[in-house]
Amino acid sequence: MKHRDLGDLDGDIVLFGGPYSNVQALEALFEWARDAGVTPDRMICTGDVVGYCGAAAACVEAVRASGCTLVAGNCEIQLATDAADCGCGFSEGSVCDTLSSAWFTHARSELNADQKAWLGGAHDVVTFNHGAKRYAVLHGGSTDVSRFIWESDEEALFVREWAALEKHTGPVDSIVAGHGGLPFLRLTARGPWINTGVIGIPPNDGAPQTRFGFLSGGQLRIEHLTYDVDAAMRDMSDAGLPEACRTALKSGYWPSQDHLPESLRVAEADKG
Repeated sequence: MKHRDLGDLDGDIVLFGGPYSNVQALEALFEWARDAGVTPDRMICTGDVVGYCGAAAACVEAVRASGCTLVAGNCEIQLATDAADCGCGFSEGSVCDTLSSAWFTHARSELNADQKAWLGGAHDVVTFNHGAKRYAVLHGGSTDVSRFIWESDEEALFVREWAALEKHTGPVDSIVAGHGGLPFLRLTARGPWINTGVIGIPPNDGAPQTRFGFLSGGQLRIEHLTYDVDAAMRDMSDAGLPEACRTALKSGYWPSQDHLPESLRVAEADKG
């Protein structure tokens, strides 16, 4: 596990995940940060710069040019090694597996070797001090970058993942993660485990706004992000990506919930 310590970060911090090739969402986030007075050195991405949407190369270049800190997600790792799939571990033949094959193939063909190599340079975990607390930021799990960790998971899982992380980083007071796409704050026996959600797609809640984290005054809260959804959908159409992924940006509902625990799935009857 490649670890980078950022030292003391003073002032407000933006923590965000999964731009997912949605350059409109990424630009909206950068604008939000500028308005809030947050400089790029106080912005950390939990990985998966590339994903479901249509502007893979533009997203990579925007993150790269911004100077913000990138944590390696499974997509960064897979693209850097020119792997054949996104590495999410979706069940073979599932809807998630089929859709991910489409967008990953597109992204893999759109990025050049230099962009892929840059993604491969990201660290697996970064730590920083903010006030009196030490934070660690990673993508999925400590034991597996593509592990989906949900708010509803058993306490023992969080304890194991926390212990595995601290073998590399030393003690931390809070862990910030991404990957799953559903934001949450779970108060574990070790401390807060926070998923900031992703900015590239909505959190399966029936609205187009996406999510990111804002650490201010020692408190981390989840913020809503509004961006140009129609433009992002046009990029996806131009890229020939599946309609199910495109319409999810506006409907706010994911095209598949295969990988979600039953307790977190939205019933068809509850979708507007």
